[in-house]
Amino acid sequence: MKKIIITGLFAASISAFGFTLESNGIENGFIKEKYGKFGTENINGMPSLSFPLKWKEAPKNTKTFALVMEDYDAIPVTGFSWIHWVTIIPGNYNELKENASLKDSNLIQGVNSWISSMGGLSKADASHFGGPAPPDKPHTYSITLYALDKEIPLKSGFYLNELYKEMEGHILDQVTLKGDYKN
Repeated sequence: MKKIIITGLFAASISAFGFTLESNGIENGFIKEKYGKFGTENINGMPSLSFPLKWKEAPKNTKTFALVMEDYDAIPVTGFSWIHWVTIIPGNYNELKENASLKDSNLIQGVNSWISSMGGLSKADASHFGGPAPPDKPHTYSITLYALDKEIPLKSGFYLNELYKEMEGHILDQVTLKGDYKN
């Protein structure tokens, strides 16, 4: 499906069918500093203030959403793409408010890469938004929202591969929003 990235006062991504994702936490293509390592909110050193997201025109028959935020620029540094947030969102939602990762009990959140030996957090602490903290240069972060035609039967603390297995054959549409973060 064709994706378009638009920058301006807010960042937005549009799918071929009109499914859109935007955030006022991303300005001129950059994630605001407060949502990453330059912010003041953290869990044992992991930036923990999640940025707000809004979406429109989700496909009919959407039962649930899944959100995955990854940093592919981390591969040369860590040897793998760094997972910053993976969460299952109720199908009746059309937005996540700022700090939803810590405040919205309806989200089912999987572990992020801060659980790895490079992050050193416990599974419980890593089962939230883990904000950008690029060690070497500015990195680009991909935030993908999937509209799914089924409920996902996972519990908090799940792994990304488990989510991908559950989503297989059930993705109605997806949209990706990108934002950079300074190092």
